[in-house]
Amino acid sequence: MLNTAFARHPKVAALLAGFASATGFAPLNLWPVTLACLMLLILLIEHAPDRRAAFLRGWLFGVGHFTLGLNWIAHAFTFQDAMPYWFGYGAVLLLSLYLAIYPGLATLGTWWLHHKLPSLSGRGRGWVGERSEPLSFILLFAALWIATEYLRSTLFTGFAWNPLGVILMAPRAAIGATLIGTYGLGAITILTAAGLLLAFRRQVRPAIALLLPFAALSLWGIFSPGPAAPTGAPRIRVVQPNIGQDEKYSIEAEYRNFHKLSTLSGQPRPAPRLIFWPEAAIPAYLDMEPDWRARLAHLLGPNDLLLTGGDKVYFKPVEENGVLTNKLSGANNSVWIVTSAATIAGRYSKAHLVPYGEYLPMRNILEPIGLSRLVPGDADFWPGPGPQSLTLPANPGRPPLKMGIQICYEIIFSGQVIDPANRPDFLFNPSNDAWFGSWGPVQHLAQARLRALEEGIPIIRSTPTGVSAIIDARGQVVYALGLNRAGFLDSGLPPALPPTLFARLGNWAPFALMLLLFGAALALRRAKS
Repeated sequence: MLNTAFARHPKVAALLAGFASATGFAPLNLWPVTLACLMLLILLIEHAPDRRAAFLRGWLFGVGHFTLGLNWIAHAFTFQDAMPYWFGYGAVLLLSLYLAIYPGLATLGTWWLHHKLPSLSGRGRGWVGERSEPLSFILLFAALWIATEYLRSTLFTGFAWNPLGVILMAPRAAIGATLIGTYGLGAITILTAAGLLLAFRRQVRPAIALLLPFAALSLWGIFSPGPAAPTGAPRIRVVQPNIGQDEKYSIEAEYRNFHKLSTLSGQPRPAPRLIFWPEAAIPAYLDMEPDWRARLAHLLGPNDLLLTGGDKVYFKPVEENGVLTNKLSGANNSVWIVTSAATIAGRYSKAHLVPYGEYLPMRNILEPIGLSRLVPGDADFWPGPGPQSLTLPANPGRPPLKMGIQICYEIIFSGQVIDPANRPDFLFNPSNDAWFGSWGPVQHLAQARLRALEEGIPIIRSTPTGVSAIIDARGQVVYALGLNRAGFLDSGLPPALPPTLFARLGNWAPFALMLLLFGAALALRRAKS
């Protein structure tokens, strides 16, 4: 099958296949293209002459894949003045060169285990010959994909954006995340691509075996119930003010921005409401500015609560020229719960911060050469303690509710979004995607939907420019506001489901699948030896 120009130029083939594979993610959602590109990658690994070639082909595939899929990062550099905007394209490439190591490790590990370990080598070399076993090769690849994708999401603070399994959202097979999580879906995607390849080779029985999980999950997703009907109480309002990144930190635009938020929040009503504003929606320090708390409380009915993003800042005494002054030393990216009595009923601080976005690693080295973080400010953000469930005050007409919060980037980390010992009724995911172009926000939404599926709880997203959404506990979008629109969503709160298998096991579920795949590969090879 590789007796083509691709066979003569495997490096170019790997790079182009990786580039095209990124079209399977939002906003294009061309998931069959991704499967076709994975088929080519499998062929390239199969025909790799040595482990160096096996790694290089997987790495080049990753370079192409991440360069296109993460193009939205370059857009962020157009909103700050400390570095030239064109540096954003270099940042995308540098990040892609690093992230590509993980698929490279998956292809290297697959080749090495299949060819070198005596217990796995069987009688054939590769899976082209009549005596070789195609299933064991693919089972190894799927298992290693789980391992390396998990490593990508955890090492060096992790970057879990666009896990492979998210492409299964379009054909409804992503419902499998309730059982095996996002990393398990990546293995299902690998098995599906390999099954199609074997079907083209007319190896019917192994093809059916590999395609069966995808077919079963797709049917389950297609015939599962539609979006859950939101309950009557409490009523929720999700606000999307359409405030661009160029206006967000403008002192001149502060009154106009607040007017947008307050108008879209609606008039106070007797019935209790939860009102959701985006990440960093207000330029105030609510624990230090009672006038701002009163300003917000004026928007609320007697039983309303406002959930809004805003910073919590910390100062330290510093002596300068013999004068002792308070200097800003750090901040938390927080969500505040504001009551109609102008009090603070709770606060959550973001724990999983964005390197180079919210803090500058190795600041003493990088700052002198002109690098800075993308979020404006003189001090770095500090991490909070991690997932928490905050109990909302129980006003008349509203039963006590537990709310989990994941701010922006935090929602992409599978198995790390709730406190399992204190399960919330819903998750609030305020975000600021205004500087991520047209690709970043819709990719972010897709990953939030996976978290709802995994945990079996609804997710409320409020963003300045979109995509704001109400997502039910099955990962389906009940209501949404598209990009670059001002508006609000009024609804009841969708109900939570009982904890899913993944919610109970966490990432032990995909790890168990990984071990199962390894064991099956080993058993198949030994049976053929």
